Amino acid sequence: MDLAGLKRKALILPPVLAGVGLLVWLARSGEAPVQVPPAESVRPVRVISVPAVDFVPRALGYGQVQPGRIWEAVAEVSGRITEKHPRLEAGELLTAGEVILRIDPTDYDLAVESARARIRGAEAAIAELEVREANTRRSLEIEQSGLKLAETDLTRKRTLLERGSISQASVDEAERTVLSLRQAAQGQRNALALIPAEREVLMANLALYESELRQAQRDLDRTEMVTPFTGRVAAVNVEERQFAQSGQVLAVLDGVDLAEVAAQIPIDRVRPLVAGSAAELREVGAENLSRAFERLGLSAVVRLVAGDFRTSWPARFARIREAVDPSTRTIGVVVAVDNPYELVEVGRRPPLAKNMFVEVELQGRPVPDQLVVPRAALHDGMVYLVDERNRLQRRRVSVGVRQSGFAVIEDGLAAGDVIVVTDLAPAIDGMLLAPVPDKELLDRMIAAATGQGSVR
Repeated sequence: MDLAGLKRKALILPPVLAGVGLLVWLARSGEAPVQVPPAESVRPVRVISVPAVDFVPRALGYGQVQPGRIWEAVAEVSGRITEKHPRLEAGELLTAGEVILRIDPTDYDLAVESARARIRGAEAAIAELEVREANTRRSLEIEQSGLKLAETDLTRKRTLLERGSISQASVDEAERTVLSLRQAAQGQRNALALIPAEREVLMANLALYESELRQAQRDLDRTEMVTPFTGRVAAVNVEERQFAQSGQVLAVLDGVDLAEVAAQIPIDRVRPLVAGSAAELREVGAENLSRAFERLGLSAVVRLVAGDFRTSWPARFARIREAVDPSTRTIGVVVAVDNPYELVEVGRRPPLAKNMFVEVELQGRPVPDQLVVPRAALHDGMVYLVDERNRLQRRRVSVGVRQSGFAVIEDGLAAGDVIVVTDLAPAIDGMLLAPVPDKELLDRMIAAATGQGSVR
């Protein structure tokens, strides 16, 4: 080994000897190390106090807007179109009482005049019959007077014949005269007996002609098509100078005073709306079911959601549809919006146009003092409570109505109980927690439960 290597080893040896000496001194003079027990871990969690609110049951459905009234201008008579309203075009708004189409009335005018002429002829025949009846009665009176004189003369001549003052030929002549006058009087009576039957025939003909006149007048009136209400033109199927067939739909008008939406709502969402009035519904028969629903105090809102654009219309419950959709297990609920065109606001609320797809929210009567919790706080029918020592306590609860973001608790909790809204995994009874109130979640849930927040 060279001299330089020995010098390097000599430099390392003193520090090593000093370190060994220090360790020996510490071992002899120091105390034994203190063992610290492991500290219990604390889990920070978000919590809320269970509120008691006036719960408003709500249900959301979707459907298309349809006009409350639709009028089809169906041609009731045939003929050529001679006049068309200048604004009879799809999308135009027409007021009530406007003549939109006129069919050539010439043939129907002739039919009216022909019926009137037949009526005048029947009335003249009835007047003639009345005169003939009066004349026949006067003739009968004359015949009866002559018969009475002839019978008196016959009696007188028979008396003279018995005395021998006249011949048998004179008596026979008087008898022939009496018989002839009796026959004439009977003929007048027969003529009078036939007059009532003739009158019935003439009166029946008069009634027939008057009926024909009314029909002809109705056909003439039907040559004009008048709007029954203010509406928007939905379709036009004819032009001026075209021939219209009876029964052809010439135009379609949608009413603007009422819009309806038949929204499909899941059956399980409809049940909470009527749960508080089940007894009232049981008391009515099936034929009065729709009217019973009207008495439940349901309110409605129609909304249009298109991207960031949202607007709404106040609505009212109208009726329940006749059937349940078996494929979607939804029931049709019809709501109505009165005067939708009067609620138009440029840039904010468009008119409720036909076939517009909208959402419908129904709200039932408020149910007081209901305990609500977020649905995220439910774990297979259990909730996690924080006790007075900030320890976890699992408790089973009975859940009632479930809405999109919360659930109503029927049993197992009390107002003011502190529950965990954080998803704990694992959740062990007695574990130490560091609760942090989540006021934002609580406010949002209360707003939704009381019918003010979003129903989604």
